[in-house]
Amino acid sequence: MRIGVAATPYVAIPTLDWLVTSPHDIPLIITQPDRPSGRGQEISQSPVSKWADEHGIQIVKPSSPSDLVGVINSLDVVITIGYGVLLPETVLKLPRYGFLNLHFSLLPLYRGAAPVQRAIQNGERVTGVSVFQLDKGMDTGPLFTQLKLEIDSEWRSYELLERLSLIGPVAIEEALTMIENGLSPIEQTGHASMAPKISKAEASIDWSQSSEEIVNKVRAFYPTPNAWTLWKGNPLKVTRVNRAHSELALSPGQIHCADNSLFVGTGNGEVVELLLIVPAGKSEMSAIAWSRGAHLRGGEHFG
Repeated sequence: MRIGVAATPYVAIPTLDWLVTSPHDIPLIITQPDRPSGRGQEISQSPVSKWADEHGIQIVKPSSPSDLVGVINSLDVVITIGYGVLLPETVLKLPRYGFLNLHFSLLPLYRGAAPVQRAIQNGERVTGVSVFQLDKGMDTGPLFTQLKLEIDSEWRSYELLERLSLIGPVAIEEALTMIENGLSPIEQTGHASMAPKISKAEASIDWSQSSEEIVNKVRAFYPTPNAWTLWKGNPLKVTRVNRAHSELALSPGQIHCADNSLFVGTGNGEVVELLLIVPAGKSEMSAIAWSRGAHLRGGEHFG
């Protein structure tokens, strides 16, 4: 089949790597326009755009969905992976078999922009990938394939997304085989839930929550937007944290150094151990190294 891919982030790369070695023809990559990024706000390509350049595949960076009219009409199907643009029905119908989407949840659970982050935040033990036919709804189209994956308790969103991206090609291959064999997708069934985009304000740590809720938030919101708290009025990102089994009696947000570890009190008398942090204007470092530089005297609080 002649297949186009509409994608932007790095999680699309494993599927792209598989597609170029498959029997299918990949004549076109669609990705979002180059945008400023980083502290210097320099214009940079998306990971998918760089990949297409390296493989000599035509790239289209439409400023609006209507720019795809006349560009994708000759394709059999377009696969979207984190493309980040809602497409109208008029565009979805242009390829012979329409658009397929690789979504990182077991639909209809976690429809929306942040399925991996919300799954970790909610303490899910199992998630997976779904390949479905795009329609005018938000991740509501009929399903071709789903694959499950158990979530390791140490994984943050970055690690989980990486592993889901590696099973994506298997799900995509199964869906394309179904299309070639004339098989139709089936409607989604079961309880539906949403996974809305995460705001920076939402990523603020509420130390009165339980240790489990705080650990899940830190895991879920890494690497973007990153869970954070305040230290002397400045934001301090928390990038790795563990629940601690300690007899310490700390109030929510209270800091305590002991045994070469940095502990913080949470709700219900529970305690977490901070492992990695990013102070304002600095690079990631161990929490205990930061505590030495901060010259803690005891009794200090975050927030």
